[in-house]
Amino acid sequence: MSAQRAGEGMKRPILEIFLAAGTGLGKFIFMDWLQWRLSFVVVALGFWLGYVIIQARRNKQQLHQWGFRTDNFASVLKRVLPFGIAAVLISIATGYFRDTLNFTWHVIPILLIYPLWGTIQQFLIMGLVAGNLQDQGKLKPWLVIIISAALFGIVHYPWWWLILGTTCLAVFYTYVYLKERNLYVLGLFHGWLGAIFYYTILGRDPFLEMFGQLL
Repeated sequence: MSAQRAGEGMKRPILEIFLAAGTGLGKFIFMDWLQWRLSFVVVALGFWLGYVIIQARRNKQQLHQWGFRTDNFASVLKRVLPFGIAAVLISIATGYFRDTLNFTWHVIPILLIYPLWGTIQQFLIMGLVAGNLQDQGKLKPWLVIIISAALFGIVHYPWWWLILGTTCLAVFYTYVYLKERNLYVLGLFHGWLGAIFYYTILGRDPFLEMFGQLL
């Protein structure tokens, strides 16, 4: 029985990585090609929230292991806050010189909503990809960082500015995650920085892209 459990324990990380990759592939199909942005986000959120709940009921320590924890919130915040402030200033300056600043009141609901989606994205890349690769102990930390950052950048194709920004973000985030796992801080900043990046460097309005058909 112990051998069977060990086998299941080996299979689950691989399955989780493939499911995370499948979600990324679904982004290309449903968000980029079919333009079902809101539907895809809702379904993906529901699926992964359900998965987290199921696994947490099976193993009470699973949430803590993934990084759904608050005991190290302050220490991780100290690591990420300077980077976040610098990223905001760089985004605004870049948007100013590129003449792509597009701030509207729409940024307010996006700043409130996007951290939830950002936390799920961090869970997929950090918790399921970087975390599982680290737990297997077969790869050097720098290689885990490169793989995670590359995957996160590729998911944002074909927007080259977004690929550059998310890859740089993922390099830093993966480094922080491997040192001190906390998805709440990373998800919060992912949401905020992502929203600001859209309204400054990209000059896009994700609020209209997501909810425009409902207005």
